[in-house]
Amino acid sequence: MADTVLYEVSDGLATITLNRPEAMNAMNIETKVAFREAAQAAAGDDSVRAILLTAAGDRAFCVGQDLKEHIGGLMAAREAGSGGGVMSTVQEHYNPIVRALAGTAKPVVAAVNGVAAGAGFGFALAADYRIVADTAAFNTSFAGVALTADSGISWTLPRVVGPSRAADLLLFPRSITAQEAYDLGIANRIVPSAELAAEAVKVARGLAEGPTLAYAALKESLAYGLTHSLEETLEKEDELQTRAGSSEDHVIAVQAFVNKEKPKYLGR
Repeated sequence: MADTVLYEVSDGLATITLNRPEAMNAMNIETKVAFREAAQAAAGDDSVRAILLTAAGDRAFCVGQDLKEHIGGLMAAREAGSGGGVMSTVQEHYNPIVRALAGTAKPVVAAVNGVAAGAGFGFALAADYRIVADTAAFNTSFAGVALTADSGISWTLPRVVGPSRAADLLLFPRSITAQEAYDLGIANRIVPSAELAAEAVKVARGLAEGPTLAYAALKESLAYGLTHSLEETLEKEDELQTRAGSSEDHVIAVQAFVNKEKPKYLGR
């Protein structure tokens, strides 16, 4: 894995760090490949109970596609008569990254330290919980460079802010402050920039130590309820609750409650 993305697993917590601060963590090919490998590794590792997505530096979380690299590919593709071929990066890189993050049963926390634009915004939205520095900002950016949405943002953004707000943010890209992001539901928590790293680790580690089978069921239930009727959702809740109720973690939790102890979950 390239050093443009750092990957570490410690005590059940996988930390993925975008590490191109000099380029505002823009996605060049090397970074996209490394990010895809890290996201898939975290999602597929049974020892990982939660995932933390972070970024190096204090200016940007990720500004999306590295346009300096991208323009070279565009010109080469146009000369070869295959203008759209360069956009295969969506299928090869962005889609697998978002599938790994949004599709995993494990809780995913994004620590947004600065600008999250374009695909960077999409990666943040692929997380279940976003802790945002008070200096951070968001921008869809796509229309500003004559592109449509990618990185799952046409699916995630309407579910977070509603279809009308999503259309506004996509059609008229602009910088959204941390406070506005919180008001819109994009940010779950705002913290001072200097406290972001410690707070994000605290939250993510707390999830890694928590009842991860229950978290997985909650994620499944929420996703199911968005696209099914009340009656179907009630049936799904019954199915998932039966599964959660038969887990060792549920027994541990109840025993700990009765004994006034802190539970130590096993994830099974």
